[in-house]
Amino acid sequence: MAPAAQAVSEAPRPIETLHEDMIHDAQLDYYGKRLATCSSDRTVKVFDVIEGGASGQGVTLSGHEGPVWQVAWAHPKFGPILASASYDGKVIIWKDNGSQSTQQTSTYGYGAPPAAIGGWTKIKEHSMHTASVNSIAWAPHEFGSILACASSDGNISVLTFNDDGTWAVDMVAAHPIGCNAVSWAPATAPGALLASQAPGPDGQPVKVQRFASAGCDNVIKIWQFNKEQSRWEVIDTLQGHTDWIRDVTYSPNIGLPRSYLASASQDRTVIVWTKDGDSSWTKTVLTPTGSLAAGAVLDDSNKFKDTVWRVSFSLSGNVLAVSCGDGQVYLFKEGIKGGWECVSELNA
Repeated sequence: MAPAAQAVSEAPRPIETLHEDMIHDAQLDYYGKRLATCSSDRTVKVFDVIEGGASGQGVTLSGHEGPVWQVAWAHPKFGPILASASYDGKVIIWKDNGSQSTQQTSTYGYGAPPAAIGGWTKIKEHSMHTASVNSIAWAPHEFGSILACASSDGNISVLTFNDDGTWAVDMVAAHPIGCNAVSWAPATAPGALLASQAPGPDGQPVKVQRFASAGCDNVIKIWQFNKEQSRWEVIDTLQGHTDWIRDVTYSPNIGLPRSYLASASQDRTVIVWTKDGDSSWTKTVLTPTGSLAAGAVLDDSNKFKDTVWRVSFSLSGNVLAVSCGDGQVYLFKEGIKGGWECVSELNA
């Protein structure tokens, strides 16, 4: 009998993006077949990923007039769609019309002109914000093609693509002195898989449109869409940071009772927020080694060494990646009995 195959760890492969300035974001698409990057050189680049590496020089998307902070891929059911957010106050949505087979995978036309066949085209330029757009996030695909955009003007705009080919915009006054991040909650409401949870009219678990925002007021707000009044309402406000919150992210949830939210701040801390059912949110502060011990005092000696810029949960939700301004990336894992432990520290 042949010996069991052993996993082989490969060294990281550098990618020459040909950007002419600092890179601010890099995102793989749903299948990991394409990589999008954005830079202070005002461009977005898209590469095909083959055998774990970027192929060729990629495609350059030009249209922004300032540094591009973030890119975000839409769910593949809507086609090859990429959004980009920039310091110029604009959000641009791009579509790849490269092949006939690609066009047939989506029923969403996005108002793209019929002549726009072959390559990437700009299908929407959203310019209602009056300051830098710092963060963008696509809603869970169950809700349709919806994009939330967080801006330094203090507002969050929610773009919705309608069936008639038009775009609707809801503007939410979120954080008066600037909004830095936005993250959608999973489509399935917490606890929806429990037998006691009444299903929706279609017999499926109830789905709730909800997102979290974080801003320069050191506060996280949880927003929920009120269908009866057709507007977004604040349902929770989370306070725990002492400086600007740079990022906030929801953890995936398959309908179990507990919700997870992680936030990263200029105050050099990370907080994992948890909510069981209808109870209040509770917070767990993370240090570079793990959860802050009970009774311990948080000070400069046990904070991260630099600003914490980004946090991201794994698909299973039990691993949290933390990215700091000093180039360090930490991986935390939740223990069986609760608490978070640092399981890996990487020098980016």
